[in-house]
Amino acid sequence: MEVVTLDLGKNSYSINIGSGLLDNGPLIRNTISGNKVFVVTSETVACLYLERLEQALGGLEVDAIRLPDGEQFKNLETLERIVGELLANKHNRGTTIVALGGGVVGDVAGFAAATYQRGVDFIQIPTTLLSQVDSSVGGKTAVNHRLGKNMIGAFHQPNAVYIDIDVLKTLPPRELSAGLAEVIKHGILADVELFDWLEIHVDELLNLDEPAITHVIKRSCEIKANIVSIDETERGVRALLNLGHTFGHAIETNQGYGNWLHGEAVATGLVLAADLSMRTGRISPDDARRIRRLVEKFKLPVCPPPDMSATQFAELMKVDKKATDAGIRLVLIESIGRAVIVDDIEMSILEVTLESGDRLCEPI
Repeated sequence: MEVVTLDLGKNSYSINIGSGLLDNGPLIRNTISGNKVFVVTSETVACLYLERLEQALGGLEVDAIRLPDGEQFKNLETLERIVGELLANKHNRGTTIVALGGGVVGDVAGFAAATYQRGVDFIQIPTTLLSQVDSSVGGKTAVNHRLGKNMIGAFHQPNAVYIDIDVLKTLPPRELSAGLAEVIKHGILADVELFDWLEIHVDELLNLDEPAITHVIKRSCEIKANIVSIDETERGVRALLNLGHTFGHAIETNQGYGNWLHGEAVATGLVLAADLSMRTGRISPDDARRIRRLVEKFKLPVCPPPDMSATQFAELMKVDKKATDAGIRLVLIESIGRAVIVDDIEMSILEVTLESGDRLCEPI
């Protein structure tokens, strides 16, 4: 088992990565302080893994709720349903909420944990690659509003994260590729050696080679843990982790939550960020093409929806939660392996990138 520690003082916790962790009851129970557990999962994941987790938690009082699958259910209605079940089963402040699922489950379960009786403990057991390399780490919890993604949320760190790489064997190929978008992002913003490594090991990752997938999960968790340990509540450097996300969130909101996977929208956002970085003189055309080529190799989209106009993009980006009074805040690429937060992008240059969808769809 590999272990990455997120150092947050009294809120520090371990990110455990390995094979068979879902069945390791003693390990998981070690981070549960009380006798009552409330598992939040999805219909699909419950059929695959809920019974195994319940067996691993033998000796504890375990209740569970199964949510519908999909980003469109990451909303206040789902939060209210979770809280209703917690109350109906008489869960108190000694309860530990366990998120068993992908990013949607982790986000909404974490937000329930942050707000139920003003905060209870929770544990992340992520079951998608995207949640394993990104959303389960760092304590961001939220639900969506129809006008914007993740607009209602809180920072609430888990007691621990348990990443069982074996569960990825049941992940659809589209979901696997979506998770790799966040890995690419980590290489672009913080680790050129990871980016170089990804270019060479595409086939191993798409085929779930165990050493390769373990390597990218651990390295992604290390990168995110290092940044979050410096800036837990995103007042500064943590915003770098939003590379590609301002574009991506606009796509998800415009297209309807769940029609584009989050990782697919981020992948296109990375290509748009690379294009804008090139147009503002930060990276070369060769580096912009290199980023786009790697995104394509992992079977991810590189051009925005054809029915989404530059005006629609810009309006949604203005209400993104990272926007400031000065306007749109973006993360751009200084070089592969280094990113920067920019508040003063000229709208005329941004509009050129936003209008370049047809060109980005052309073969390199």
